[in-house]
Amino acid sequence: MTKENHANHDCYHCGEPVPSGSTFSVEILGQARPMCCPGCEAVATTIVQSGLTSYYEYRTEPAEKADLVPEQLQSLSLYDHADIQQDFVRTTDKHHSEVSLSVEGVSCAACAWLIEKQLVREAGVISIRVNTTTHRALLVWDPEQVQLSHLLSVIHKIGYKASPFEADAQEQQYHNTMKQYLYKLGIAGIATMQVMMLAIALYFEVFGDLDHEFRNYLRWVSLIFATPVLLYSALPFYINAWRNLKAFTLGMDVPVSIALLFAYAASLYATVMEKGEVFFESISMFTFFLLLGRFLEMRARRQAAAASANLLKLVPSMATLANGEQIAAKTLKIGDVVTVLPGEHFPADGEIQKGLTTVNESMLTGESVPVKRTTGDTVYAGTINGDGNITMTVTVNRNDSLISNIVRLQDEAQLSKPKVAELADNVARYFVAAILIIAAVTWYYWHQHQPEDALWITLAVLVATCPCALSLATPTAITCSTSTLGKLGILLRRGHVLETLCKVNRLVLDKTGTLTEGNVRLIETKLFSDMSEQQALMYAAELERFANHPIAQAFSAYRRSEVLFDNVENVIGCGLKADRDGNEWRIGKYDFALSSEKDVIHSDNKHYSVWLSCNDKPVAAFKLDDPIRQESLELVEQCQQQGIQVTMLTGDNSVHAETVAKQLHISEVVANQSPQGKLNYLCSLPSSDVVLMVGDGVNDAPVLAGAHLSVAMGGGTDIAKSSADMVLLGDKLERILEARKLAIKTRKIIRENLSWALGYNLIILPLAVSGLVAPYIAVVGMSASSIIVVSNSLRLLK
Repeated sequence: MTKENHANHDCYHCGEPVPSGSTFSVEILGQARPMCCPGCEAVATTIVQSGLTSYYEYRTEPAEKADLVPEQLQSLSLYDHADIQQDFVRTTDKHHSEVSLSVEGVSCAACAWLIEKQLVREAGVISIRVNTTTHRALLVWDPEQVQLSHLLSVIHKIGYKASPFEADAQEQQYHNTMKQYLYKLGIAGIATMQVMMLAIALYFEVFGDLDHEFRNYLRWVSLIFATPVLLYSALPFYINAWRNLKAFTLGMDVPVSIALLFAYAASLYATVMEKGEVFFESISMFTFFLLLGRFLEMRARRQAAAASANLLKLVPSMATLANGEQIAAKTLKIGDVVTVLPGEHFPADGEIQKGLTTVNESMLTGESVPVKRTTGDTVYAGTINGDGNITMTVTVNRNDSLISNIVRLQDEAQLSKPKVAELADNVARYFVAAILIIAAVTWYYWHQHQPEDALWITLAVLVATCPCALSLATPTAITCSTSTLGKLGILLRRGHVLETLCKVNRLVLDKTGTLTEGNVRLIETKLFSDMSEQQALMYAAELERFANHPIAQAFSAYRRSEVLFDNVENVIGCGLKADRDGNEWRIGKYDFALSSEKDVIHSDNKHYSVWLSCNDKPVAAFKLDDPIRQESLELVEQCQQQGIQVTMLTGDNSVHAETVAKQLHISEVVANQSPQGKLNYLCSLPSSDVVLMVGDGVNDAPVLAGAHLSVAMGGGTDIAKSSADMVLLGDKLERILEARKLAIKTRKIIRENLSWALGYNLIILPLAVSGLVAPYIAVVGMSASSIIVVSNSLRLLK
């Protein structure tokens, strides 16, 4: 493109006029695009080189003018663009920004601690938590105080690479990392075989009758083979150790690196000076077995971390608009109309406008049986359309979709650390310092008494006692169990769930929508005035129009096309009231609808749970029916068998509550409670009771928030879900029992892992200090210890 052509165009990046004589341009989408300044050229080049050219295809307006940035920060400044941030940044309730990051180079708890320590010092950082199992971090920051690019640069400066998490990108990064490990492993393996053959000749003196020069020749050949192992294959250990030392902390790779470098230095000195022992075979074997252990450990950890990331791959990359145009699914906006053919995945959360189908939601709820969906029903991104042609309207942005929330909340749950994990991480950090001190004392002792063995005994101490398994014991177990709960259709919203589930000794259950299906049906109407039944039902339906309780749905068929009442007040847990033509209408419980009525409810009217009144005079009463869930009885019976006390806590009147309780064999019933009354009951329980509360409605929100542990039904209200610690996506109550069983198994496996890790170190340490552990045995023992811990945790995925 010529200078003249540049001058006749606006900047392709920011939209400002290109100055006359400008030569700045970038090839984008197959054409040379004019740029107004070197800043825009630098940012546009970075966008293209980062594989994000689609930004220019789908952006809705030009970017802001870019200032010239230092070369090393160009690739990071890209992430400050608002249009690009839409794909991966979420705004929290407190108007902070939240992003899930992929972090390269994290190998142990010390790495996670180092990153967290460095970032919390930065102004504007609210929280940062790093998961060593998934190699992901959850960062929350205030965008008004600090930019994302600055925080990413801080991570880069301490030796790690971080970028917004994308399932495909992280998988590609994983494969690249594994490929590099295979290269390093291959070189170390080949070199080890060669050096071992030479070592046999040297140590067992097969060629003992040969002269001194030939012995030195074999040492020089061993040096040639061992050097690539030390300088290339062992490089990951040095990089991690250097990061730790720069930050004045001690990680797992510090003692390993010291052992390798000391052994090589001593062997090099002995070879050059032609005196002393060489340890080239130990160096090669050290590195080979360490890399092999790290390789197998990464594969196992990958298996544990893949479950939640794989969910995002279910969302298709392309979507078909109603006009037939195909666009990228991630560019869909609220209000877009999309068509979905049979067998295709839904590209976004939305509402069906036209069509009847079955939907496979097993990836979200764990239920393998497809469910029917028709006009007005909600469908979710990633689920599979069955046998109908569907037209849907997008109702939720990509970042707020159910599948995105599941992945995000799973990450939060995996990032949370129980007290035992925090203790293990602290012990591991101090343990490394203790190892270095013990190794120094060991070398000094053996150097005084048996100097020819001092070095290899010290190497064995440094390697054998590395507390890698201790740091992996808890994170891998939590990651695996969280993934398994996701497959069961249980979404964790708090990190303490697995710990608290094991301690629960009282189960408190709401009635409507929890023990019952929430499919409330109107079965009888009784009139108390000259108003017709049709009119009474219409007035009731118009008041209930403003409620979100299952009872309100029972009247929905009697609503008018136009709204009858304005300024309806919803008194949570009691009912609704509104004025019309100077008359006050109420619907709800008897004592709410008839607040000044002196007569108590007559015995023959006790079965009417909903009352309609006008100016405190009864107009009609309604009898409702709500079928009990099939699995409710099994839940109650199994909890009672496990020694868990069961209580029904409901806002319904005592007659209906007692009927349901009798069918379910629940002895303790607390009925006719307001939201505050439910919370007061919870507070009145003895401190020894660890309560699990299950509910679904707005009136359950306070008690869900106040319980030790709470579960919201998937079909419940949004406020109930936001107040709960867990969400039961499939409304299957027996999954609560499965979750508790899994939590107990997780606690058992964490204890097994910690017992193994601590037991191994306590046994191997005195043996290594005593000189009873050969260096190659030390390497095998350390690697095997980590692999055993990870493999034991993987049992939770079954």
